[in-house]
Parts: sequence; structure tokens; C-alpha cells
Amino acid sequence: MKFAATLSVLLLPLFALSQEPLAQHYKVYNNAKKSMATLDEVVNDMSKADVLFFGEEHNDSTGHYLEQVLFKKLVDKYPGKMALSMEMFQTDCQTVLNEYLAGFIREKNLITEGRAWNNYKDYRPMVEIAKAARLPVIAANAPTRYTNMTTRAGLADLQKLDATAKGWLPPLPIDTATGRYYDKFGEIMGGHGGPMHIFQSQNLWDATMGYSIAKFYKANKGFKIFQVNGGFHSEEKLGAVAQLKKYVPEVKVINIQAYADDHFDNPDWTKYATFGDYTIITDPKLPRTF
Repeated sequence: MKFAATLSVLLLPLFALSQEPLAQHYKVYNNAKKSMATLDEVVNDMSKADVLFFGEEHNDSTGHYLEQVLFKKLVDKYPGKMALSMEMFQTDCQTVLNEYLAGFIREKNLITEGRAWNNYKDYRPMVEIAKAARLPVIAANAPTRYTNMTTRAGLADLQKLDATAKGWLPPLPIDTATGRYYDKFGEIMGGHGGPMHIFQSQNLWDATMGYSIAKFYKANKGFKIFQVNGGFHSEEKLGAVAQLKKYVPEVKVINIQAYADDHFDNPDWTKYATFGDYTIITDPKLPRTF
């Protein structure tokens, strides 16, 4: 298949001698057990969960490889009962995404009219796996124009939108997370929270992803969902995970947080202990995708 050929072309020049191309360039750690783990252990743990969040660094080539491997393992373990959910597509592009998965439109239309990210090549293999297996892909993220609107004017202004626009968002008003999540947001903003409207737009982002997953979960009992997003959105099961739990309190979540670590050869796992159920660290010496 075309996506498999593309992945092979990307990986083989660097790793032709390895049975698993990147086996020596990532490490998986189970934070609860305080022990090394495998991708198969993660897949097996999904028997007790509904949603697996993969918190990525957007330009980590090894992280993208692992997303593809994990998703394929889950598709094989739960045939016909897996869904892919992505920060990388916005809710108002769901129809375009569905049309591509059904084979109605060409990939170039998906990329342009679906407003695919500039590094769509990093996510394409997962979409192609879903397409080949006739599995749903959830366009989970809030349309950028509404997060920009919130950054400028605040969450309250979303009430001015018409019914069609509100249909691409979670129910209004959106609960703004505070406490630890606000503190973490302040840390990445340089030690202070910055304008509240920026934090509110972050919450809109999270709530839309959480609600998109919740809607699918409620409508498709028995499905497992693999959600891919930037790491901050699911770190410590805050952000999008916390918003999902507000919409569906009973949902069971596993989260993986992946980082390229300068201390790859001798990692300090304790610094990641609270970030996820599993931590994956990747070799920082490998090329970034952008």
C-alpha cells in the first residue's frame, strides 16, 4: 500500500539493519509499576480502558513512528472497533475527512479543504491505516477562527455565534479549568498566566477535543479510541482528558506522554512520574520532521 511504501522509504536509509526500524531509539516506561515496558503492554492495557491519549511533540519523528505502530497494533487487536481521533483536524472539516475515508474525494482535496497541518505527512500513515480498515477518524479540534476569537474577546463572545457555528463547538458556556492546569499554563507562559483570554482559548481547544471524543464514545459503545494531540493537552490527565471526564465521567483513559530526552542513554524517569500512565522517551539525535 502507498502509505506503507512511504514509511519504508523514510525509515530504511537510516535503519535498514534493524528488524524493527527504531527499536534502539525509544524507551517505554510504566510509571505505576516503575519499570520498563513495551508497546504490547500498552495495547494489552487497553482491555481495561476506552481511550488512549498519545501526547506527542509535533516534530518528533520517532514519536510519529510509534503512533503509527501503536494504532496498527490496536486496529489488529480490536478489528472493526477502533477509532482514530486527531487534534490535527478541526470539527468543521469532519465531512471532508469522511468523504476522503469513503474514497469519494482525492487526498489533495483532503489536504486543502480539510486544512491539514503542514506536516500532514507525519500523520498520513495513521489516516491511511484507518481508511484501509474502514475505521472512523474524528476531526476533534476547535476551528482556529474560534480559538482566535476567544483569544481576542474571551469565551463569552462565542455565544454570539449562530447555531451552525455552535454545532462545531462543545456546549456553551465552557467550563474553564483552573487549579493545577492554570498553574502549568502559567509556567509555559514564562511564570505567569498571561491574559486570561489566552488561557480561555486553550480551554476551548481542550474542551472541543474532549467533547468530540465524548460524542463518539456515547454513540459507538464498544469502540476503543486512539487520540493524538500535543503533549500539554493531556499531560497529567489535565486539559483535554479532564474535559472529556466532565462530559463522560465513567470513561476510562490511559495516557502516554512522549518526549525527546537529551538524557536518552541514562534517563531520569522520576521527572516524568506524574505526567502519564506511560512515558516514552525518544532519541534526540534522530532528525526532526520539521
